[in-house]
This record gives sequence, C-alpha cells and structure tokens, in this order.
Amino acid sequence: MWQEINYREEPDDLLVPDITHKINPAEIESIEANSIAQEIGFEPGDSIISINGKKPRDLIDYQILISEEILDISVLDKNHEIHNISIEKDQDVNLGINFKDALFDSIKQCNNRCPFCFIDQQPSGKRKSLYIKDDDYRLSFLYGSYLTLTNLKEEDWKRIATQKLSPLFISVHATDPITREKLLKNQKAGVILDQISWFEKNSIQIHAQIVVCPEINDGDILEKSIFELAKFYKKNSQTVLSVAIVPVGLTKFRPENDGLKSISPEYAIKTIRQVERIQDSLKINLGTRFCWLADEWYLIAGINLPSYQTYEYMPQESNGVGSIRNFLKILDENSNNLPKKIKQSKKVSWIVGKLVYEALIPIVNKLNLIDGLKIYLYGLPSIYWGQDQVVTGLLTGEDLIYGLKNKDLGEAVYIPSIMLKHNTDLFLDDKNIAEVETQINSKIHVLDDSNDIINTLIGNRKSSIL
Repeated sequence: MWQEINYREEPDDLLVPDITHKINPAEIESIEANSIAQEIGFEPGDSIISINGKKPRDLIDYQILISEEILDISVLDKNHEIHNISIEKDQDVNLGINFKDALFDSIKQCNNRCPFCFIDQQPSGKRKSLYIKDDDYRLSFLYGSYLTLTNLKEEDWKRIATQKLSPLFISVHATDPITREKLLKNQKAGVILDQISWFEKNSIQIHAQIVVCPEINDGDILEKSIFELAKFYKKNSQTVLSVAIVPVGLTKFRPENDGLKSISPEYAIKTIRQVERIQDSLKINLGTRFCWLADEWYLIAGINLPSYQTYEYMPQESNGVGSIRNFLKILDENSNNLPKKIKQSKKVSWIVGKLVYEALIPIVNKLNLIDGLKIYLYGLPSIYWGQDQVVTGLLTGEDLIYGLKNKDLGEAVYIPSIMLKHNTDLFLDDKNIAEVETQINSKIHVLDDSNDIINTLIGNRKSSIL
C-alpha cells in the first residue's frame, strides 16, 4: 500500500528547476503489468503532482526525477484526493507508468506562416488536434517531430543545453537568411546557422530537413544549404548528423496565390540527379552521403529506389527517407520461404497510396503464386486532398469509400495502421472504421507493421481488427 509521508523541499536542482508557472498534474493513462506502480496501487486516472518536491513539466522531467533511488511523490487520485507516497527503488528502474500526454504544461506552437505548411492545407471542421501547429523542442527530442527554432525563449535554450536534449530534428529549408525568412515568413528565421553553431558549442546534435519548393529554395540555394550544413559534420564532432530532402506536398485546400508549384516527374528527376551528385562528393570528403532524398522523389520520377545500403544507418527513415526501401526489404525477406499452398483459401484486398503502388506489385505477384491465395492490390489517389499521387499515410476514409466503389474486394480489406490516428480507428478526415466498412460493404483489417503483413495475408498470424 501507499506509505503516507510529509513533504520536504529539496535544494534547487539544475536539471529540473522549481517551476512558478502552471503545470497540470500528469494524468496516468495505463500501468504496466508487474511494475512498481502496479504493486503500489497506481491506477489509470490518477495524476502525479510532483516528485521530490519538483513538478515535472513533461516526460523528460519525469524521467530525470524518477532516476533517484528514493522518491517522494505527490499524487492526485481519480477521486481528487491527494496522497504523498514514498518509494525506494534501484536507480535505473522505471515505475511502469504511461501518461495520457507527453507534455504536462502547454504545447509550444509554431509562430511561422510557411505557405507549404500541411496544417494550413486542411479543410475546416475536423478534430482540433489536426490544427495544432507543433513547434515544441520537447516533442522533437521525444518523438522526432521537426521544429524551426524561431519560437525558442532564453530558458528553452538553457534547458536544451542543461538537459542535453539531443538529438533534435530541425526544419532548416534553407541556410540562406533571406530565403529562409521568405519561406517561414518570419524575420527571426534568418539566423539558422548561428543557432546550429550554438548547438555545436553545446554538444547538441541535430537531424535537419529541407522541404524543397520549386523556384524558391532549390537549385543553387539547395546546394548551398547542403554544403553549409555539411560543415557541421566533422571527424571529431558531428553536430548535423543528416539532412532529409523532402518534396513540397500541396493539397486542394491550400491558400490561393501561395507562390508554390507542385513537383513534376521531370523536376523530380532533375533534383535526384543534383542531390545524388552532391552525395557522391560528400561521401568522398566526409565518409558519408550525409543528405538523402525522401522516397517520394523516386516514386514521382518513376525511378527505382536506391539500394538499401546507400541509406547507411537509415537516419531519416521516420521522415520517409528509405522507409519504403526498408519496408520492401522486410517484405522480401519474409517472402523467401513462402508455402506453396495455404490451408484455407483466401481472397482479400490490400490498400495503399497510389504513389507506392508500383513498388509493391512484385511482392504481391510473388504472394499470388501461393495456391489458394489471391490478393488484390489497390493503389488509391486521394479525392479528399486533391492529390493523384499520394502516400499511404494520407489516405482518408473518404478516399477508401470513393476509390473502392464497385471494386472486387474479396472477403476483406487490409489497410496499414499508418492510415489511422494512433491507437484509434479514426482516419484523417474523422471517418471511423465502422463508417467506411458500411460504405464499402466489407470488413476492414488493420496491419500493424511490415513484419506482420506477410504472415497475416498467408494466414499464419491474426491481424488486429478495429
């Protein structure tokens, strides 16, 4: 049971200072089985107010605070009663608590007005979370989301240095000050190289991205940006670890007269040739290609993806750089020892974005050689976003309803989980699984990841069904 204790103030902790502004209690979402938290009696709905007299602002503070061997925790239970608890544990042992949110104060939102911002290219009237312009360095550290650095305050820079929040993921777009200010529509945006120099002095590493907008930050400006960032990759100290080159994505909801142009196949080919030439130069001088093109460039251009080895250690896979190549590699490995026949005949549909359709045809053809298995691969455009060539993760419920109308779907439809909001059955247009199932008159199964796809489709493993 909980041991009630009296609070005592600890000396100032440089890593987690005393906070004067409002911090919400950290609400617990779930408790891990056989954990300290379960043994003590924590329950979902309880909230942590403070640990050793300090209020955690977020998961980062929480992890630092629970690294002590003796913890004095103030807890607000779901009945709104406060308990003071003392815990003694090994220093490196976690409590087994999962929180509802990663941030216990307010999220830091973006103060830029980038014309290519995807948040501004959405229709109105959807769930509120879709319109949050995250520009929070803590989420960058925790989850790899990209930030611009334009809204950081002095205390934020201090915290990054003190807590060594590294690596961070930075949207650079251009190192040229005038170009970056133009892209972000922010006069504070032009000091990006000074900010990266600060990271270097404070031993903070970053991954960078450049969203290429034709006739704005491409060509010579793109080349200049890559080489200026490469100066921060040195033998003895690597500050900029990698650069992702991403094509601008435009939807039918974007503001009028935004000055942006879409990426054509011819333009994609030109950019690929330019960046691959730069990669060759950097490989010789730095021992790494340093910058990589997002998979979309090759898919738009109709060019085969580079080999798996060229992505080195896959530093930007979560940003769509090499993710399809890795996906295909896993699928290929899992399909090396396929059965000649499956016990129970199966005819199903596998749904992906039209942009990746061609790349998956060889795998599906290989699977369809199995006696008793028939997979229909459908690569859908997005009527919702107004994009013909769309990645799988942007397909909406409306796209499935429209794209699968009058199609032979077999016994069931299989979709990857990246189409849905994490841990929910909601598509990006707020339609849920049940709504779409009714419209397409078929059951929808959700495939969690590439490791499960082969086994699920040939019947060796059950997929999750929402």
